[in-house]
Order: sequence, then structure tokens, then C-alpha cells
Amino acid sequence: MKKLFLILGISVIGFNTVNAQEEVNVEITPDNSWLKAGLTAGVPVGDASDFASFNVGADVRAQHLFTPNWGVGVASGYNHYFGKDGVDDFGMIPLAGFVRYYFTPSGLFFGSDLGYGFLTNVDNNEGGLYVNPQIGYHNRDWNIYGYYQNTFTENDLNLQSVGVGVTYNIRFK
Repeated sequence: MKKLFLILGISVIGFNTVNAQEEVNVEITPDNSWLKAGLTAGVPVGDASDFASFNVGADVRAQHLFTPNWGVGVASGYNHYFGKDGVDDFGMIPLAGFVRYYFTPSGLFFGSDLGYGFLTNVDNNEGGLYVNPQIGYHNRDWNIYGYYQNTFTENDLNLQSVGVGVTYNIRFK
């Protein structure tokens, strides 16, 4: 896990060093930057299906389109897992960067989050690497998507779920 974070860190530093030679003037407008807020619902799979029956969550994002097709940003929220067979409910708070590719101004998109998932109400496990690929439909105001979410937590436990989400775009004025 430490090697993965080291490789990611070196890649980001290298990318920023190459791009630092060009001065970029970024203008934030309602047409290229906005907040996304919404809800998700999923079914745990893999290891998670042994101790959780369902999960719901809140999805909060800030996005900037740096071309008409490519968007980047930060993502967070909260995912609540409903325990089963005597297991208490628990949660996961993601803190991630994300990238999305929009094929057209309205239509199909795909993207992924990459970051860290912090676990709540779980003993002896703080969290781990968080990955959340998505594919969906978007228009100027809404995003509807399917996702596969995986948090590679400590103690060789993968917290995985598949589900659907919907977010509303809150434009800057």
C-alpha cells in the first residue's frame, strides 16, 4: 500500500513539474466549474456482503472543466452501511480527487475517484485506498450514474459495493 501511494505521489509531482513550465490562467465561470451534490444507494459485494446488507450515501463534489470534455475535482461525502447478522452499522468517508470524461455536452460520461476512505464505527481498521469508477448520463443540471466502489482497507478487507447515484449541479454565479 505504501508503495502505491509513493508511485502516485511521484507521478503527480512529475506531472506538475512538466506542466509548471506553462503559466495557466484559469477563469472560474458557471460554464466550467460547479458543485455537485446528491445521493447514492448500493449493495455490498465481496467481503462487505458478509457483514452489510445495503448502503446509502451522500455525494459532494467540486468540479472544473479544463476542456469541454475533461473535468477534474475533489470528492467527498458519506456512505452508511447497514450491518447484518449482529454486526453494527458503520460508515465510510471518502476524500478523493476525480477525473471525468464527457463525450458530448449532454450524454454519456465515464470517470473515477481515487483517494482514501476513512472508516467510522469499525474497530482496528482506519480505512484505506478508495477507488470509485463510474459510468453514466449527464446534462447541464443532473448526473445519473452507476458505480463500483472499493476501499482497500487494513487487515486485508475490501469494502466493495455496486450501485447507482444521482447528483445535481450547483452552478457558481
